[in-house]
Amino acid sequence: MTIRLLPPNLVNQIAAGEVVERPASALKELVENAIDAGATRIDVVLGDGGRSLIVVTDNGCGMTSQELMVAVDRHATSKLPSDDLLEINFLGFRGEALPAIGSVARLTVTSRTAGADSGWYVVVAGGRKDGPVPAPLPRGTRIEVRDIFFATPARLKFLKSAQSELSYSVDAVERLAMAHPDIAFTLVADGKQRLNLPADLTHGDLFDAHLERLAIILGKEFAANAVPVAAEREGIRLFGYIGVPTFNRGNALAQYLFVNGRPVRDRLLAGAVRGAYQDFLAANRHPYVVLFLELPRREVDVNVHPSKAEVRFRDAGLVRGLMVGALKHALAEAGHRASTTVATGALGAFQTHSGLAGSQHSQGAGAQGAGSYAAGGYGPAYGLQAPHDGADQGLAEGDAGSSLFALAPSAPDATPAEVVDADYRSHPLGVARAQIHETYIVAQTGDGIVIVDQHAAHERLVYERMKAALAEGGIARQILLIPEVIELDEASAARLAARAGELAELGLVLEAFGGNSIVVREAPALLGDTDVAGLVRDLADDLASVDEALSLKDRLGDVCGTLACHGAVRAGRRLNGAEMNALLRQMEVTPHAGQCNHGRPTYVELKLKDIERLFGRR
Repeated sequence: MTIRLLPPNLVNQIAAGEVVERPASALKELVENAIDAGATRIDVVLGDGGRSLIVVTDNGCGMTSQELMVAVDRHATSKLPSDDLLEINFLGFRGEALPAIGSVARLTVTSRTAGADSGWYVVVAGGRKDGPVPAPLPRGTRIEVRDIFFATPARLKFLKSAQSELSYSVDAVERLAMAHPDIAFTLVADGKQRLNLPADLTHGDLFDAHLERLAIILGKEFAANAVPVAAEREGIRLFGYIGVPTFNRGNALAQYLFVNGRPVRDRLLAGAVRGAYQDFLAANRHPYVVLFLELPRREVDVNVHPSKAEVRFRDAGLVRGLMVGALKHALAEAGHRASTTVATGALGAFQTHSGLAGSQHSQGAGAQGAGSYAAGGYGPAYGLQAPHDGADQGLAEGDAGSSLFALAPSAPDATPAEVVDADYRSHPLGVARAQIHETYIVAQTGDGIVIVDQHAAHERLVYERMKAALAEGGIARQILLIPEVIELDEASAARLAARAGELAELGLVLEAFGGNSIVVREAPALLGDTDVAGLVRDLADDLASVDEALSLKDRLGDVCGTLACHGAVRAGRRLNGAEMNALLRQMEVTPHAGQCNHGRPTYVELKLKDIERLFGRR
């Protein structure tokens, strides 16, 4: 078989297979070129999801007729003046986009520089070039792509529906718009405007401008639930916004990562995000993240893939450490804050009813009810369980068997009447007023109410206490009066026995007891009186998914999460007023108390104005 050189047009079509995967890929390359040209406004028009028409118009520096003819040749670029691939100052640099697009579509490029008498245009169809020809145009460049993949019809079969292709194109423009709030973007699809993002030139600091742009693209809910991130280490700067853990979704499509202004999909950065949120989200939930990483150009290689969506860092460990540390610090600063969408969902679940038998609506009656409630009355009405002294449950406030007060030994020594009269306005989570279905605590705040899931909330408190104790040298243990022997299957017993030394550091002392049995001699003191057998069986299941090469400290979220779940106060347990308020006060000072270890919210806050709307008072 004879070796031969491929014709230039076939070479361009092969390159197009890497650069132009779908209409959105071509659109991304064209918008990046407009940004590199110094444009302050970029307008996009799409037809049939980009399959029949893509038009990108900018007011950048433009090109002369000679530059225009060279620009559609392969590997022609103005963005590498020093021929150094580590000194890349632009989004584009490979010189492949225009010739690749021209080899598979009908491409028309019209451009005019400042001060030129007229613009010029060149046409490339299926790799055949024609031009330049004079054309009227203001300063800037207009690129028109028609009938993409007409020259390679087999590629058309791999495209999805027009609506799906349009969504990819909109996403590509939105990602670039996030990184450049100082540039105005518009996108019109089939005559309908899909994006209208004005340039934000009012902020001296782009940090605020980014949030305003993000609020337009991702919605006001993101802005309301966003936590700012800002960190710098050894010349690497990280900034952006991340969502509180309870503001999450079922896929990772809302994670936007940028390196030196370039949108990327990088495994290292995505893994750092997962690592930062591992204590707060279930495995199938993903946070909202918009992060911008800026570092010296020589510290990152962007010439990894023709699409330029992947990067490689010189010091990957430093970048990952910076990201994980900055995100964890930002989440800790959020404190017990929970997502506002939790309250919105709760309000949406309420249904108002009218015409109830014997019901009367009067301002006087409403005022009387509100007055008696505000006065702190624990009136037993409509299924609300008033806080009680707990005598029938044997829960004395100083009882060492109460895991709640094992966590908060300084719980206030107050009678229910004293708790009632407490100043609820001085506490972010208010003061407990009732317990519903022996599972949910209702507290009154200065401007509304808070409903707390007692098990989820206490699970987070126990978990954070265990992490702190482990960091200080070890979790305190208590010896079981009667060691508990637990029967397991052979594989589970072997896994637990092999990890006995590491489990002892976490407060659980066990050993093999012959056959398939395990004997537990000591348990973490924080757990109080817990179901040891159930805890050990759950830990055996957790260990089945842990890599043998990883220590349990590396998988702290899996193991301590299971321990905390078993140590938390259970749903169905009746609490007295002091216990409920002790739980609220601990939540206020515990990091990440707004969600449990599985990412579920621990409380819902309803503002008084929202409640009044439910009853037609507003």
